[in-house]
Amino acid sequence: MTSSSDYIAIENQYYAQTVRRQPVVIVRGEGTRVWDADGKEYLDFVAGWAVNNLGHCHPAVTQAIVDQANTLVQTSNQFYTVPQLNLAQILIDNSCLDRVFFGNSGAEANEGALKLARRYGKLHRDGAYEVITAFNSFHGRTMGTLAATGQPHYQEAFTPLLPGFVHVDFNDVEGIMNATTDKTAAVFLEPVQGEGGVNIPDDDYLQRVREWCDQQGLLLMLDEVQTGLGRLGSLFGYQEYGVEPDVITLAKGLGYGVPIGAFLSKEYCMALVPGDHGSTFGGNPLATAAAYAGTKFLIDNDIPAHVTVMGAHLLAQLNSLKSRFSFIIDVRGKGLLTAVEFDSDIAGQVLTHANAAGLLLNAVKPNAIRFMPPLTITTEELDQGVGRFADALAQI
Repeated sequence: MTSSSDYIAIENQYYAQTVRRQPVVIVRGEGTRVWDADGKEYLDFVAGWAVNNLGHCHPAVTQAIVDQANTLVQTSNQFYTVPQLNLAQILIDNSCLDRVFFGNSGAEANEGALKLARRYGKLHRDGAYEVITAFNSFHGRTMGTLAATGQPHYQEAFTPLLPGFVHVDFNDVEGIMNATTDKTAAVFLEPVQGEGGVNIPDDDYLQRVREWCDQQGLLLMLDEVQTGLGRLGSLFGYQEYGVEPDVITLAKGLGYGVPIGAFLSKEYCMALVPGDHGSTFGGNPLATAAAYAGTKFLIDNDIPAHVTVMGAHLLAQLNSLKSRFSFIIDVRGKGLLTAVEFDSDIAGQVLTHANAAGLLLNAVKPNAIRFMPPLTITTEELDQGVGRFADALAQI
């Protein structure tokens, strides 16, 4: 039998060394649990970076993939396909948006939204092209989304960056006001900053940004790549804050493990026309069949309501650890997107001990750990995971 160390040696020889991997070779998953090549079981609180919202190999998604693979996998967008239209309808019918375009990833979805903003600026803002985004944001790794991202350490090796982006502090409405000029076309924000450290804004932040955008004629675009599809306790993150955006982007949880991205917009600002945008694989039958099956299950079974309950339970359990371990300085989260922050850069050590205890986590910062378990997780699995996390912390 090929061991984990054998597979890791293959990766070292053949794969571009661009990812800092944890030394775990996952070969099988079911629900909240995965197993490595050596047969060890883990609770997966990473869920593919908030992708596997229904857990690993959910029956509804798996069956949809099998059925579609036996029927039609790929055509192109010069033809209609039924799974794509089913997914479009369920997303629009359950959101405040009117139009959708499908791509293959979150970065692609965000690129599409940025193109829409520039086109809108040309048509309705006298050629305005700038987009205001936030420091500590993360919007992707393409050249366009890299420039939109508000984290210099991702950008420094790839300058000069694409122009047209202005960064302000997150949760600072006055910063957006001061940055707005006649060149501004849109404001682009995450409802909760995930990769930036699970940074949660004031309850009225997005409402005040919405008011400013309305006053100035700007688009309010929300990057819901990580917060969409139930992660915060509502189907979409914007619903947690009582606003209606003009544009949202989706990916990650939308595919329930299958690569897909999307941007959705209001009718009045869908400025893109035939020839402005496209994608060879975007919205292909296989990906959209999986996404439709997962989204229908999510809605029909009110998984977001379950997330609200489980998220509160997880926060309570993690806060109980704060009194036990003095090096925990903050616990924060919304729904099942949560972070534990330490007083020093020990996140890497915590991951090593967590792996040994049978728990998979993500070091979102050198001094912070992120929890993104499947939305279908049970109370028992949460308690077991927090117990394994406590065992890891006790080794520090």
